[in-house]
Amino acid sequence: MIKICDLDIGIYRCVSSDIQTSEVIITEERIKHIQEDHPDDYERYCSYIPLIILEPDYIVEANKANTAVLLKEFTENGEKFKLILRLKTPDLPKGYKNSVISFWRIGQTTWEKTINNKKILYKKE
Repeated sequence: MIKICDLDIGIYRCVSSDIQTSEVIITEERIKHIQEDHPDDYERYCSYIPLIILEPDYIVEANKANTAVLLKEFTENGEKFKLILRLKTPDLPKGYKNSVISFWRIGQTTWEKTINNKKILYKKE
């Protein structure tokens, strides 16, 4: 388990009003999943993960409870990313933390489809 950062709970209240910790982690198992499903994205862009969590451009509704879909565009290089974050709420076992479930670089089409077809919970002003 690797600690990534501490999130701003206030931003994520749009997903759940009962977040139990600010600490965000990623497990070795999730890193392996990202490496297998999204080759080279973790190695090339893992340094972006804290900033995606700390300053998302959008948080959109996920298919699972207490889970956030984060979108972030880095304007200096035009790269866009999608990150799935599970939030620690009372229904998860003791000892769990906010956790990165997946992360990958996306193209413009996926970016637009996500914004247009999902419920937007948060938009950076």
